[in-house]
Amino acid sequence: MLYRKIEHTNLSPSVIGLGCEWLDGKTEKEVREIFDFAIANGINYLDLFMPQPELRTNIGKALKGRREKIIIQGHLCTVFEDGQYNVTRDINKTKEAFEDLLSRLNTDYIDIGMLHFVDSEQSYREVFETEIFDYVKELKAKGTIKYVGLSSHNPIIALKAVQSGLIDVLMFSINPAFDFEDTETDVYDLIEFKGFAEKLSADSARFELYTECENRGVGITVMKAFAGGRLLSDKDSPFGKALTSVQCIEYALSRSGVKCVIAGCKDINEIKEAVSYCEASEEDKNYSQIFTENPRFAMSGKCMYCNHCKPCASNIDIAAVTKYLDLALMQDEVPKSVAKHYSELEFDANDCLQCGQCEKRCPFGVHVMENMLRAQRVFN
Repeated sequence: MLYRKIEHTNLSPSVIGLGCEWLDGKTEKEVREIFDFAIANGINYLDLFMPQPELRTNIGKALKGRREKIIIQGHLCTVFEDGQYNVTRDINKTKEAFEDLLSRLNTDYIDIGMLHFVDSEQSYREVFETEIFDYVKELKAKGTIKYVGLSSHNPIIALKAVQSGLIDVLMFSINPAFDFEDTETDVYDLIEFKGFAEKLSADSARFELYTECENRGVGITVMKAFAGGRLLSDKDSPFGKALTSVQCIEYALSRSGVKCVIAGCKDINEIKEAVSYCEASEEDKNYSQIFTENPRFAMSGKCMYCNHCKPCASNIDIAAVTKYLDLALMQDEVPKSVAKHYSELEFDANDCLQCGQCEKRCPFGVHVMENMLRAQRVFN
């Protein structure tokens, strides 16, 4: 398993996390077996927004004796009403549901208290300008939650939260299709791929969000990396071709700021498929063909961090160098965090031989050699 540190915290989540939505309705034994397998394979990150009492109880039992091995991303503002999950902004219901979460998980703290489903200006005000956030600050002061998070599908609202300095972690929906849909597309339309314009280009608001998270040290945990499974189907994918789960995970992890991809797995086989990412070859991870084989998604001249340019004669991680260069050029001065990440690369732009082999392999026509020279000037 691979791990990535979240700068605002002392947490280093596994790059594959476990989402619990599909565990609802499973027996205590089934939940335990799934957790046994996930933990044995290095997964240490758990997202739990589901408020169903039986599910929470089963997870609590599965975690007994190994709570310290798991980073729990637990959501506030979710309740179980009339036999189903619901979102609330009522302070009393929020408190009751969160206390129930602690009780059923048999723990006295949650690593990341995640403000749930903040997708509009109204919902932003309802959590940050009311008793809800006062309660969150109270929980953090007591150590009941260690860090504050927010889940959103709207890049404008998410960016506002990141820039406020009030959150440490952002849970956001990222996949190759969503990054091309219109900024204001509702989450339910996003899932159905209804947010595409006639002439497609990557949504700048989303890339600004990812960059801001990287520069500010706010970690992104990814939801909907497979778009509810639609990207894994030839029939349903907007690219006209199915991606593999490994390709979807690689795409998400190659975005700036991303630390963990939450995989909603309903059984051990699906967990096994997700963690196979860590052993996958560069060829298996490569997702560039979905863009190059579909002219509607043309990305000429822009690095997609796909590493199709490898292998490099000097062993440079070209995608990483280019990503840090892109992050640096978006600011007046090179952010310290970006400079630090760049300095930690084993091989960097100074090692470039200017042989040009990478440019011959790049499916997007990126001027890699020029970027290496630019990186030398910027970071030296």
